[in-house]
Amino acid sequence: MELEQYLETQLRGCIQIKEGKNIVAEKAFGYADLANEIPNTVDTKFATASAGKVFVATGILQLIEAGKLSFTDTIGKLLDIDLKAIDPDITVEQLLTHTSGIPDYFDESVMEEYEELWIDYPNYKIRTNQDLLPLFIDKPMMYPKGTRFQYNNTGYVCLGMVIEAITGMPFDVYLKENIFDKYEMFSTGYYELDRLPSKCANSYIFEEERNSYRTNIYSVDVKGTGAGGAFTTVGDISKFWEKLLSGELISSAMVTDMLKVHSEGEDGYYGYGVWLKKESDGTFSPYFQGCDPGVSFISVYQPKSNRVFTLVSNYGDNVWKITRELKEQYLA
Repeated sequence: MELEQYLETQLRGCIQIKEGKNIVAEKAFGYADLANEIPNTVDTKFATASAGKVFVATGILQLIEAGKLSFTDTIGKLLDIDLKAIDPDITVEQLLTHTSGIPDYFDESVMEEYEELWIDYPNYKIRTNQDLLPLFIDKPMMYPKGTRFQYNNTGYVCLGMVIEAITGMPFDVYLKENIFDKYEMFSTGYYELDRLPSKCANSYIFEEERNSYRTNIYSVDVKGTGAGGAFTTVGDISKFWEKLLSGELISSAMVTDMLKVHSEGEDGYYGYGVWLKKESDGTFSPYFQGCDPGVSFISVYQPKSNRVFTLVSNYGDNVWKITRELKEQYLA
């Protein structure tokens, strides 16, 4: 089966594969607006769920390089909130590496579906990082800080609040000014679901009971936070990798630090805002990913081949399986 035929049967969303500066594949499939049969295009803005953590981590690393923040600064020092039973000595680095033990408002080891969060607390209330405080601030620590890795969404909400505390501006405005606009990622941003700009894809969830699709507008935060929720295009992600790896977003020394193993657990290896896949030769390929109801996203950089795979689906298609098969069968 040819590559395009394979993708047509597997993906509703968009893909871009680059080797260096050359585009190997770039194609969109399926509908951005299912009811009106408006197709996805390579310029469609897609939701990316937790993939936005990489932008927050980059923003934090920028502030560290600017001397406005350090890895060892603590949330008790940085955040002007009542932390209650949360350890005030949790550090910025522990938040970055998911080793803080801070109570997770969406503990994926307990909850299976993200939309379970909104049974008692309406998702339309979530428009800032602070709006998530009621979902975790009264909970106990999950484990003593620094003792182990456990993927943690609250940690990155706190990093978003740290950016706000240091810069005096909303975290998404900081990211827009210092990453997205500065490096011509003009189709990337944190948008409210009830105020989406043009060319944004709806995200769809299939309901077996009714044998039909519904949008995810009642299943995710109405606006993204430090934990995720950015919209972007495959082209903008390509620009992000280019500017990151060239040392323009942060210094080359900091990039090296960002993309090395700082923590590990059953789920894998982690740097700062990026996952790290250990290859057969012992090297690591960095990637960032996200999954929400109706949303799936992955972007992988393979240093050995200088290849970037970016796949996103607004129907929650299995982009991880597709990426593996592309590597094994089509681009080995």
